[in-house]
Amino acid sequence: MVGRRACWSALILAIVAAPSPGADGPSPFVVEVLGRRIIGPDLGLAEVRRFAEEKVPRMPEVRDRDDWGRRADRMRSETLRKVVYRGEAARWRDVPTRVEWGATIPGGPGYRIKKLRYEAVPGFWVPALLYEPETLEGKVPAVVNFDGHDAQGMFADYKQIRCINLARRGMIALNVDWIGMGQLRSPENQHALLNHLDLCGTSGVTVFYALQTRAVDVLLSLDHVHPGKIAATGLSGGGWQTIFLGALDPRVALTAPVAGYSSFLTRASFPSDLGDSEQTPVDLATVTDYALMTAMLAPRSALLTFNAKDNCCFAADHALPPLLEAAGPIYKLFGKESNLRTHINHDPGTHNYLKDNRQALYRMLGDQFFNGRGDDLAEEIPSDAEVKTADQLRVDLPADQASLHSLAMALSRDLPRDSALPEGRAAALAWQSARREKLDEVVRAQGLTIHAEQAGHETRDGLAATLWKLHADTSWTLPAVEFAQGEPKGTTIVVVDQGRKESVGIVGELIGQGRRVVVVDPFDIGESRISEKGYLWNLFVSAVGGRPLGLQASQLAAVARWAAGRWPGPVSIASIGPRSSTAALVAAGLEPRAIGDLEIREAPASLKEPIESATPFDRAPDRFCFGLLESFDIPQLIALVAPRRVNVVAPNPRMKAGLAPLPAWYRTLGLDFSPTP
Repeated sequence: MVGRRACWSALILAIVAAPSPGADGPSPFVVEVLGRRIIGPDLGLAEVRRFAEEKVPRMPEVRDRDDWGRRADRMRSETLRKVVYRGEAARWRDVPTRVEWGATIPGGPGYRIKKLRYEAVPGFWVPALLYEPETLEGKVPAVVNFDGHDAQGMFADYKQIRCINLARRGMIALNVDWIGMGQLRSPENQHALLNHLDLCGTSGVTVFYALQTRAVDVLLSLDHVHPGKIAATGLSGGGWQTIFLGALDPRVALTAPVAGYSSFLTRASFPSDLGDSEQTPVDLATVTDYALMTAMLAPRSALLTFNAKDNCCFAADHALPPLLEAAGPIYKLFGKESNLRTHINHDPGTHNYLKDNRQALYRMLGDQFFNGRGDDLAEEIPSDAEVKTADQLRVDLPADQASLHSLAMALSRDLPRDSALPEGRAAALAWQSARREKLDEVVRAQGLTIHAEQAGHETRDGLAATLWKLHADTSWTLPAVEFAQGEPKGTTIVVVDQGRKESVGIVGELIGQGRRVVVVDPFDIGESRISEKGYLWNLFVSAVGGRPLGLQASQLAAVARWAAGRWPGPVSIASIGPRSSTAALVAAGLEPRAIGDLEIREAPASLKEPIESATPFDRAPDRFCFGLLESFDIPQLIALVAPRRVNVVAPNPRMKAGLAPLPAWYRTLGLDFSPTP
């Protein structure tokens, strides 16, 4: 690698073959030092927990009902605008709800079952079953019944029994399937793929919310549904759907989530509650928290059901009290304390929506929708014999049914927007300036400052090794190892997807070239890896307004500024792997002064690769930065690094094709392009 060039005329983009490993192999000293523990296995988890917890919004002091009403309306509108309906989703919102009815089949005594499907977003149809009393007069209450993480989806027996009982009590029950469950169960609909839409700048959570709110549209389209008596309920993931819909859609008059959510503050202390991608959508906690969303239900009716010995998540003892602490005073402000109720299940007390929890729902519906007749309606009507098979209940879906994967593929097809590089030096400089500002905004970059703490030092055979704890402001501690021999010609920062233990080969090469080498593990890499439920904590970081990729890039840029201020000579970055290489490109794009040349190995040919390969979020959470693909792909990121040298080591054919336009662009600027043989 060579030093940083100071002017445009020396810009060089190099494509080189992969270097051969040294004949003597790695130094045992280098291997041993790179394997030493510096920060320990738990600090990464502790720091990300503190980072996220500090940013969760707290319940404000509320003066009166009008004050709360304004706050609730603002949170509702901002959540829909800033979290849900972003990008293409804003246009999806305006598409009318389409419903297609199928066959009507016999149910049981006094009710029938109608098959239907409705369109959540264009091309994505949701199968559903409508349980309807055979005799209907006037307007009656209606209940939307959501699935949780149950492979059986709407066919689950406990869910069928609940819908049967609602219909036999004179209500209309809509049993809807959920993404990734029941008839929508497929690899293309796994929940960790919603972040692919996020990468494209369209909120992936919109597909989930549209499924919920359009279910209300379906009910309101029916002649016999009372518009002021619509309820929603569900277990686990269905409980999350229930609170999300109830808080954001005032048409829901009664919200009855079962073991489905807790405050983000609770989740910071109880990782069992950390939710999947849809439960922790990007930027939600910049606007609201689930405790505040519970208060947003007031003065409408709410039944919060939790299980005493929950073996999954959201156990009653830790999940329920913070919700009541937030919502209770608001219900009191409205004089509607009786509208907020709780139920704790002890038998069986595990993660369930069985008879005891169902009867709590019937009682609540009776009291709220049937003039205080809760006790009359509470006892469940035995209906096990009326449960039907999946084949009997199956709803026809279109052959070209969309999925989370197909939606993301369609969105990514024409991205990034305005991808052409400008001609002319002035236009190029203006492009870089505007795009650097855009990149800073997209990745939520942080201007971190490093305070270095030496954690050890040893010299062997003329090679000095120093262990560092690099404190990035007060939020992060990065473990790093510095190697220096003789009088180094410059400094190279090394970052590797698998952590610094796997950097032995490239470290040996760079030492052999006379470079000082600083091997660092940034956020969620190597020793900084989050030790427990790492990908869920990455979701949490995005929910509070951070971006995992932005954290990594900001940390690398901060380390470069520290190194540039400490040692003479240029500071470069060498990376191995798609995660590290993307972070290095972003860091260099954001920090044109301290960072000189780049060398990227095993880099992605395109940011679209995880979408095309249907790679779930949990495998590479930092590769799904919201909206990054709207403005950038690898060629644009490399162009942003100019005039510094970028060595792309052993590029695959797709990478070469993507980089092909760059030499011509450089030549239009009067710049040299000299690929290394």
